[in-house]
Amino acid sequence: MSSIDYDQVRADIRALADEVIRPNAEKNDAESIFPRENLNALAKAGWNGILLPKEYGGLGLDHVAFSIVAEEIGRADASTGLVYVMHTGAAQTINLFGNEEQKRRWLAPARNGLLGTYSTSEKASGGHWWFNLSEASRNGDDGYLLNAEKSFTTSAGKADYYIFQTRSPGAKSATDISFFIVDSKLDGITAGRWEALGVRGNHSGPLSFKNVAVHAHDHLGEEGKGKDIIYHGVSPIYLIGLGSVWHGVARAALERATEHLTGTIHRDFNKKLSDYQVLRQQLGESKVLVESLRPWQHELARQLDQLQAANQPQGQILIPLTEFKVHASEVANISARNALDVSGGYGYKKGPLERIFRDARAGIGMGPSNNIAREWIGKVLVGLPLELFEEGGE
Repeated sequence: MSSIDYDQVRADIRALADEVIRPNAEKNDAESIFPRENLNALAKAGWNGILLPKEYGGLGLDHVAFSIVAEEIGRADASTGLVYVMHTGAAQTINLFGNEEQKRRWLAPARNGLLGTYSTSEKASGGHWWFNLSEASRNGDDGYLLNAEKSFTTSAGKADYYIFQTRSPGAKSATDISFFIVDSKLDGITAGRWEALGVRGNHSGPLSFKNVAVHAHDHLGEEGKGKDIIYHGVSPIYLIGLGSVWHGVARAALERATEHLTGTIHRDFNKKLSDYQVLRQQLGESKVLVESLRPWQHELARQLDQLQAANQPQGQILIPLTEFKVHASEVANISARNALDVSGGYGYKKGPLERIFRDARAGIGMGPSNNIAREWIGKVLVGLPLELFEEGGE
C-alpha cells in the first residue's frame, strides 16, 4: 500500500498551477510563447523529477502521483501539461534504460530546470510515430551521425535534450531501432516554426537533424533493442500522461462552464443561465463522462507501479493505456464543446473556453491518433496481430 499522500500531492500542484500556470495560459496561447516560466516553477518545486529516485534529485513518487500532477497542470493549461508529460517521459526513459553515467549526467540537473523531450515521429511516416525511415550511421569507432526530419517534437528548439529514435546503422528491418540522448546544443539541429490551432505554447514543431555527431556514451540501451524501449518505456508513460492531461482539460471546461451558468443572469427574465433545463443537461452529460476518467486513470497508474516494482514490462498494458488516451481525449472534446454551447457568445469570444475548445482538439490527432488507436484496440479484440512494424502496416 502506497504511503504517498495523494490528496496533498493534488493540493500542492493545484496551488502552483493556480498561482503560476493558469495566469500565463492566455498570453502564452495568444503569442505562442513556450511556457518556460511555468516549467521553471515546476522544476523549482521538484515536479520535473517526480518519478526519478531521490539519489538523482527526484521526488521518488509513483505513477499515480504523476497522473495527478499531469491532470492538474492540464486543468490549468494543456500546452504546459504536454511539455511536462514529454519531459517526464524522456527523463523516465533514461531512468529505466540508461546507465549510471547517463543518469548522473542527464537526470540530476532536472531540479535546476534541465528539460528533456521525445523526438520520435517523422514526416515520412505521419502519425505512426514508432516507425522510422531514418537511419543512424557510424562516425568512427566511438560515435554516430544522425540524419532525420522529425515532424512533431514537443519543445522543439526549446528542450535541453532529445530522446531521439531512429533505425540502427545497417538496420535490416524497421524493428532494428536505436535510441540516443541528444544534446540540443549540438551542431546540425534546426527547429522549425510551430503554428497551430491549439496548444500553441508547446512548440510541437518540425526538427531537422543533419549530420549530428553523437558520442557512443549517449546511446541509450543496446543497439537494435529500441523496440523494447518503445513498448515498455516510451509508450506507457506517454499514454498515461496524455490521458491525464486531457482529463484535466475536460475538468477545466466543465468547471468554467458551470461557473458561467451559475454566475450569469438574464435580466429580462431575471433567470440565471443555470435555470434553463437544456443547459443543465449539457453540463450533466459532461459531468458523467468526466467522472469516468479518474478511477480508470488511477487504476492504470497503479498497474504501471506494480509492473515496475515487479521488474515486469510495462507494455503489458499498452492496449488499456491506449483505450484510456482515446476516451480521455474524446471526453475533453465533448466537455469543451458543451462548455462552448452553453456559454453562447461569451464562450465563443477569445478567452479561456475558446482556448480550451481549440486545445482539446489536439488530443484526437496526437499519436497514436484516435482512429489508429481504435484499429489497434479492434485488432487485439478479435485476435489479430498489431503489425506495427510491417512495411505499410498500422
